[in-house]
Amino acid sequence: MSSRSAAFSRINGGRRASGPIGTAPPTMWDDAPPARVDPAAPEAVEAEAPFEGAAWPRRILFVSWRDLANPTAGGSELLVHQLASGLGERGYEVSLLCGGPVAPKTSYLVSDAGGQYSQYLRVPLQYLRSFRSADLVVEICNGMPFLAPLWRRGPVLCLVNHVHTELWSSRFGPLTAGLGRAIEADVMPRVHRKNLIVTVSESSRSSLLGIGVPEDRIRVIPQGVAEPPPLVDKTWPPRFVAVGRIVGYKRIDLLLEMWRSVKQHTGGTLTIIGDGPEREGLESLNAEDVEFTGFVSEAEKHRLMSEAWLLLHPASWEGWGLVITEAALRGTPSVGFDVPGVRDAIVDGETGFLATDPESFKRHWIRLTKEKDLHQKLREIGMKRSLSYPIKESVNAFELVAAEAVTRHHAQSATGRHRAKLFAAGDPSTATTGPVKE
Repeated sequence: MSSRSAAFSRINGGRRASGPIGTAPPTMWDDAPPARVDPAAPEAVEAEAPFEGAAWPRRILFVSWRDLANPTAGGSELLVHQLASGLGERGYEVSLLCGGPVAPKTSYLVSDAGGQYSQYLRVPLQYLRSFRSADLVVEICNGMPFLAPLWRRGPVLCLVNHVHTELWSSRFGPLTAGLGRAIEADVMPRVHRKNLIVTVSESSRSSLLGIGVPEDRIRVIPQGVAEPPPLVDKTWPPRFVAVGRIVGYKRIDLLLEMWRSVKQHTGGTLTIIGDGPEREGLESLNAEDVEFTGFVSEAEKHRLMSEAWLLLHPASWEGWGLVITEAALRGTPSVGFDVPGVRDAIVDGETGFLATDPESFKRHWIRLTKEKDLHQKLREIGMKRSLSYPIKESVNAFELVAAEAVTRHHAQSATGRHRAKLFAAGDPSTATTGPVKE
């Protein structure tokens, strides 16, 4: 079994969507996706369809509200970058349409769609002007959706990192938060009722089920991580790190509160890596033995996470705690709360500990600092487990879901069913390598 087939076997338990999938029109590629940039490389694998009659998209457009270059970018933007880069390196024509600021990428095109809120009006216009030839639009529903099916007739795939239902009120007033929750929980599932929705964790799958998305339309792909450079030694006295955007639901304020009592038992330094709207207020507290680094380079983040004794993750909600996997790959166990996304990334008692309240969080923090043998055991298990999440597995799995999304669309559309019948009857005029026009 190839790595792509293995990836598909893990998507939704290997289940395929119901419906006339086998009646899809001819593939958009001659027989399979484009060849790899270096087909002679050991990791290169021959592409194969996840099911008979699969349609592989040639041109893929991601629509997201932020680029990785945005100072407020987080795990969702990193995931989009990894997928877009991986597909671009495999020969797909990939573009990203998003709000600014943006920066050029080596393997895909990035187009600025305007400001934080104006982009929601400009994206449909820019799509009609420049991206109508896309074989697949991947809409990133990061809280506020773009509702692509309302302005796009062709195949659409919806990517949801996590459902923001409980987070709206932490950022907006009651009226705006209520509107946002209604759009995300009611409007988005209805607009995407014919489309697949892909996410990154079982917690997010459960949240999607909770807002009414049918189980047979949800696909879960692994959240991959890049293999790090050589590791550096742990520091002593210990360094503890928290990594991410400094916003309300990350609960850095709670972490600082816990640190005041924990440091009496552990000593060391607490390093907050990242930036965000709450940083200035938290820094003004002048907490003892706490440093705020702001945004750092990947090399510096690698050094700090490698040196750290523990990664601390006090967030109240995540799609998938990506930094937890990144830390584990660097031999750094984590302590977090037993909340969606975090519980998917930490195997309790094996790669770190999950806390039910601040008191248990502090106990786990102190215990993992003092019990060196336990710390070493969790280091080894975490490193081994995190190695099973390479980025290429995420791209492999997403590639299959993209093909399934296009195939489903053509199987469900009147034009697609008509072309499929002609193709089945041997009509050579249906044998096109371009997208089916509707």
